Amino acid sequence: MPQIVILPHPVFCPEGAVLDGQTGKSICDTLLENDIEIEHACDRVCACTTCHVIVREGFDSLNEQEEKEEDMLDKAWGLEPNSRLSCQAIIADEDLVVEIPKYTINHAAENH
Repeated sequence: MPQIVILPHPVFCPEGAVLDGQTGKSICDTLLENDIEIEHACDRVCACTTCHVIVREGFDSLNEQEEKEEDMLDKAWGLEPNSRLSCQAIIADEDLVVEIPKYTINHAAENH
């Protein structure tokens, strides 16, 4: 069973966390099932970027990105080469280290 290390985030996971991952499950679902309430404004259908994460270790073990995810990621705040939408990133057999970016583009949450 792969381990997922979540780096500290001031809102969603202040102390960081170490989670048991399940092969075939998305990073987003794993976070939510472990009470890490990452934003997911589109209800995990790859229609926004609020669940954007940066995979610091284990990136190459994840499923390949589809074109729709790549297009959405272009709109994400703080995009890096190892960025993924956590709703689309499917866990394989390797351990992961995941960072939730400090900001997200979610006008509803920002009270705009």
